[in-house]
Amino acid sequence: MLAAVLYGQEDLRLEQQAPPVPGPGEVLLRVTAATTCGTDLKVWRRGGHAKMLKPPTRFGHEGAGHIAALGDGVTGWQVGDRVVANNSAPCMDCFFCQRQEYSLCTQLVFNNGTFAEFLTIPAPIVQHNLLPIPEGMSDAIAAMTEPLACVLHGLSRSNIQSGDRVVILGDGAIGLMFVAALSLGYGVGGRGGEAERTKNEERKTELLRSSFFSLPSRQHANMPCEIFLFGGSSTRLQVGEAFGASQGFNHRQVADVPGLVKSLTNGWGADVVIEATGVPSVWEQAIACVRPGGTVNLFGGCPRDTTITLSTEQLHYSELTLKGVFHSTPRHVRDALAMLAAGDRPFEKLISDERPLKDLQQTFYDMRDRTVIKVAMRP
Repeated sequence: MLAAVLYGQEDLRLEQQAPPVPGPGEVLLRVTAATTCGTDLKVWRRGGHAKMLKPPTRFGHEGAGHIAALGDGVTGWQVGDRVVANNSAPCMDCFFCQRQEYSLCTQLVFNNGTFAEFLTIPAPIVQHNLLPIPEGMSDAIAAMTEPLACVLHGLSRSNIQSGDRVVILGDGAIGLMFVAALSLGYGVGGRGGEAERTKNEERKTELLRSSFFSLPSRQHANMPCEIFLFGGSSTRLQVGEAFGASQGFNHRQVADVPGLVKSLTNGWGADVVIEATGVPSVWEQAIACVRPGGTVNLFGGCPRDTTITLSTEQLHYSELTLKGVFHSTPRHVRDALAMLAAGDRPFEKLISDERPLKDLQQTFYDMRDRTVIKVAMRP
């Protein structure tokens, strides 16, 4: 089979490998769509990731397809089932899992290698984060479950209340997903942040019971928050407006972003600021945009060993809340798939193109140059 292997900084190679064989509790997935991700781009450019992988390694972490084979002991699934597999699963037993802080699990199992014809799904993911693709949903849309789950986890930790003015810095796929989910009311007033109590035997039916299948579609005029999106692409800002942004601003045309935010918020600053670029200077800008008593979600992962400068006076006397948010949880994986299935926002606008796997290297050059948002690779 053909598979992408990351060897180091911008060193991505397509290789012929023997198809994997699923072990006990595992599932073999025939990948039909693997979407590219901003995290993949950062890992490709930096040559590694602090948590998810170390080169050389199979590459890619967003994927959907058909079950090609079942390992010993797997029940509840059949060969041919259309499924989406999250790229991780918690252990459910450690200190953090016992406190339902699953994204902090000390034994978090990661799975990479969606840019390939076949992918083995580890047993913990089969148990906790393998889901059926709803009828009528394309595999490419289903593959975006993982990044959207991270976004929903981020919103659930952002202290957003109805009527808040929220600034989102970054018009990549993640920033645009934040706009879409927030415009639907996710995370507002704590929605989506309640304790998770997933059970293995309910992994299929829980999707159908997700709150998002009963969430009424909202018109932009009735959004729960004002959403101000800042980015560097007029085309992407237009997508943001289609997703529900109140206003979009090209930061290249704004001399003073914090000053503009204050002018939009009666001189105070935003109630909540979400940083979705992973650039240290933008982390600092996010803190400069928030009002006293507000919350800053530092969502974008910066390069290893980077630091920012922080005013202790501002942090202390303005009573700011700074949140670092990482990854997702089983609850948010299910909510993400349900949100995609509901079709209340045109998530297909995030997929700029569909390409064969042989074009993967060029696709990363195009992502670097920002000529595409996401691309669905077809092994």
